[in-house]
Amino acid sequence: MDETEFWEIVDSTREAAEGDPEDHADLLVERLLQLDPDSVLDFARHFEARYNRAYTWDLWGAAALLLAGASDDAFDYFRCWLIGQGREVFEGALHDADALAELLDDFDEDVDGDGEALGYAADEAYEQLTGVVAPELGIAPQTSEPVGTPFDFDDDAALAHRFPRLWERFGPE
Repeated sequence: MDETEFWEIVDSTREAAEGDPEDHADLLVERLLQLDPDSVLDFARHFEARYNRAYTWDLWGAAALLLAGASDDAFDYFRCWLIGQGREVFEGALHDADALAELLDDFDEDVDGDGEALGYAADEAYEQLTGVVAPELGIAPQTSEPVGTPFDFDDDAALAHRFPRLWERFGPE
């Protein structure tokens, strides 16, 4: 599976789910069940590689702003959700986290930002196809610290300075 096919699967299942993260995960599993097990593992490798690339202080800060706080787990789920938003949003946010202000049509912290189930979709599909747990993917684990310069997510002034467009659009009222 190449990168284009990976993103086509992500996009088509998100569109069919009409943006609902839970439905998106269910549809993603259904779509992956149409593939052979090796292709499901290829999908999982693409997903994991992007998940690791998104381990940055800037994206964590953007998640904290959008979600009104982001624990380690919340940031993990946010990165899965971000991948689920498709290539344009993912790559745009990776390049400039503040660009999420323009890349996202809307953001409802009660629905958006939590893609935990997306992160397990390939594992679930592989297990259903084979009856066994998916093997290790052979991808180096993410670094112990996010990439970039750390800052205090609880400091509103720092968030507003670092993400002026996101702050203007989605910051506290």
